[in-house]
Amino acid sequence: MAHEVTVMSRVGCHLCEVAEADVARICGELAVPWKTEDVDTDPEWRAEYGDRVPVILVDGAEHGYWRVEEDRLRKALA
Repeated sequence: MAHEVTVMSRVGCHLCEVAEADVARICGELAVPWKTEDVDTDPEWRAEYGDRVPVILVDGAEHGYWRVEEDRLRKALA
């Protein structure tokens, strides 16, 4: 099954930058596509994720927030 990871983030968020770097590395190693979305571009995203960014989504479902749990993410993408 092909997976996709999305990092819900915001401009100027240090934790978001760290999470994006972690996801880029992990997804790069596993050949899994990933992208970022800025929560401040959509009022629904801002309401849902705004105070918990970064939020990591795997296949559109919330996987975690604030920090990437590498072992857990790798297991979800295996």
